[in-house]
Amino acid sequence: MDYLAAMRLFVRVVERGSLSAAARDLGLGQPAVSERIARLEADLGARLLWRNTRALSVTDAGAAFYERCQIAIEAADDALCVVREEQALRGMLRIAAPHGLGELLLPPLLLRLREEHPGLKVDVVLNDRLVDPVTEGVDLSLRLGDVGDGRFAARGLGRVRRVLVASPAYLARHGTPETPEDLIRHGFARVSGLFNTDRLTLSTPESTTATAFIDIVASFSHWRPLHALLIGGGAIGVLQEPACRADLAAGRLCRLLPDFTVPGFDLHALFAARRPMPTRLRIVLALLQEEAGKLLA
Repeated sequence: MDYLAAMRLFVRVVERGSLSAAARDLGLGQPAVSERIARLEADLGARLLWRNTRALSVTDAGAAFYERCQIAIEAADDALCVVREEQALRGMLRIAAPHGLGELLLPPLLLRLREEHPGLKVDVVLNDRLVDPVTEGVDLSLRLGDVGDGRFAARGLGRVRRVLVASPAYLARHGTPETPEDLIRHGFARVSGLFNTDRLTLSTPESTTATAFIDIVASFSHWRPLHALLIGGGAIGVLQEPACRADLAAGRLCRLLPDFTVPGFDLHALFAARRPMPTRLRIVLALLQEEAGKLLA
């Protein structure tokens, strides 16, 4: 049996959560994938997956095998690169990132990867939840704020500033707030999950904090509708500074309460803690560090 090929197949099935999805990815029929998994289980003498008509789950033996398969596949790919004496990356890289920052940071990274490593394929998933790269089958996860605990390594990429803004049209109609206490008299729009209360924390250069009450009039699950509402003069709100830098420079948005700042978020890249680090991950992390430095400067 070609164990490396079988490992690649098994890893894809686990990461996709179904035989049919893995079969589509690999250009195979579902019966062929099912047969190869069955042969692998028979050869190992262990049940790796529980399968029925509605669901697929991984056994304890399968979970342990999956983790070691990932290490073996990365090591094999790394060895091939060394033997071929080439820097071009190959294979598939899966990246998870939050909306907003991911939309701003990943395009220049992906352009560089296409130019410098055209053999590397990339699968990007954007969402605003914490994705554990070990348990959810991604190579790299970009996250804002507290990354919590997990069996992963984390590399800091910088700090994302946030700004309280409104459009000139809004301020012409409703006036400009001069103090944090003034904010309650203005309609506040938000991204759901970032403001779960009716309070906004602000800080000063002297490291003192102020809590302002806010009147939330609109909530969005994505930052772009929020951005459009603020540009159109429908409310005041907080945006990540990279997402509105051009608008501030062009005068389409104005920063409010300039003596105060909205606390920002630390940006981290999460990845499975492996030694040695796979070559493609090491190279992509280095490029990501460069692009994050430009975006967050």
